[in-house]
Amino acid sequence: MLYDIRLSIDYHYDAAADSGRHVLRMLPRTIEGVQRVVAASLDCDPLPVERSDRVDFFGNAVSTLRYDRPLERESFLMRARVERLPGQGTAGAPTSLGALPAELAVLRDIGPDSPQHYLAPSPRVGFDAGVTDWAMTTTAGASDVRDAAWRVCSGLHAEMAFDPEVTAVDTPLAEAFAARHGVCQDFTHIMIGALRVLGIPAGYVSGFLRTNPPEGQARLEGADAMHAWVRAWCGRDAGWIEFDPTNDMVAGEDHVVVAFGRDYFDVAPIKGNMRTSGGQKSRQRVDMIPQDEGGPAT
Repeated sequence: MLYDIRLSIDYHYDAAADSGRHVLRMLPRTIEGVQRVVAASLDCDPLPVERSDRVDFFGNAVSTLRYDRPLERESFLMRARVERLPGQGTAGAPTSLGALPAELAVLRDIGPDSPQHYLAPSPRVGFDAGVTDWAMTTTAGASDVRDAAWRVCSGLHAEMAFDPEVTAVDTPLAEAFAARHGVCQDFTHIMIGALRVLGIPAGYVSGFLRTNPPEGQARLEGADAMHAWVRAWCGRDAGWIEFDPTNDMVAGEDHVVVAFGRDYFDVAPIKGNMRTSGGQKSRQRVDMIPQDEGGPAT
C-alpha cells in the first residue's frame, strides 16, 4: 500500500517565547521488508537559526533546531510518501517462554535492534505490582512468546477503555492501568511493562495509523492520528513482531512506523525547551491518504 502522509504540529504562545531548542522525530523510516520511504520533507515556520539532521542510536531520523529570537508561534510540517509492504518480514517460529531466557543469555549483539536494550525499566516504563500480577494471570498457560504477547494485547483491549480526557502525556502507566482508561500511549506503555516483567523484550513504536470511516461515509481530513503500538521480541527465529493493543491487532499495512525506542521518551515527535512567561496551546493534525483515494498530501 502506498500512502501520502501529512503531519502538522502548531504551537501558539501567550507571551513571546525566547531562545528555544527542539529535537524532532517526525520523519518516517525505511525498514527492510516492511516499509519504504519514497520521499519525505520536514519544514519549519519560522526557519530556525540553526538546524542539524542525523540518525539516532535506534535508527530514527532526528532534526535539531535552534531559535535565537522571540516567537509567538511555531509550525512544523512533515510530508512523506511511504510504501507499506504486506506482513512484517518474518516467518520464523516463536520461542517458548521457557527457552527465551537461554536465548537471551547467549545473545551478544548490542546494536540498535538488539532485544537486550528492551528488557530493563526505561524512563517512562517501570515495574508495577498491579501490572505484574495482571500479566502473570493473563499469560498463564501461554504456549510461546508470541502467544503471551497476544494475550497481553487482547487482554488490555478488553479491560481498558480508550479515553483521551483522563490521562496526559506524562501520566504514569500505573495510574492509567489502575483507572483502566487512557490513550494509545497508555495502552502501549502498560503492554511494554507487562511483557518486560515476563522477561519478554518490548519496545515503543510511534507512527501513523490509517483510520477507516463508517461504511457509506467519506473519510474525514485530519481524522487519522499519530499512533503508538508495541514491538515484542518473540525469539531468535521469529524476531520482532508488532502488536497494537489499542485496536487488538497485529500491526499491518495500515500502520506506518516513524520511530522505535524503549518508551515514549525516546520517540516523542517534539522535545526541547523554550523560555516563556505564559502558557501555550498546541494542535496536531494528520492526514494519511492511500494513493487510490486521491493525490499527494499537500
